[in-house]
Amino acid sequence: VQLRESGGGLVQVGGSLRLSCVGSGRTFDGYVMSWRRQAPEKAHEWLCSIASNGARHCADSVKGRFTISRTNANDTIYLQMNNLQLEDTAVYYCTSDGGLAGQGTQVTVAS
Repeated sequence: VQLRESGGGLVQVGGSLRLSCVGSGRTFDGYVMSWRRQAPEKAHEWLCSIASNGARHCADSVKGRFTISRTNANDTIYLQMNNLQLEDTAVYYCTSDGGLAGQGTQVTVAS
């Protein structure tokens, strides 16, 4: 199973992006799916997680700006990011608690 992220890009400060994550040929049933990011010269940072039952949690640093969600079919995970700031520039990864991770999608926030 491979995870594939999409939706990254260049956005101005205060803008929004929605990232998507799909798995190759399977759903995410039974997995806790998460979004993480890594900015240049910074540690990997956990952002948000969502369980198969819909329970979701986000880090305090992004709470109120980022929202994780999934389709009813549990085959796509989203990360809605609003009011983006310069410090949100990073590579964003979709991961599972089963140890899967995608290649990442670059988000660049410019002033």
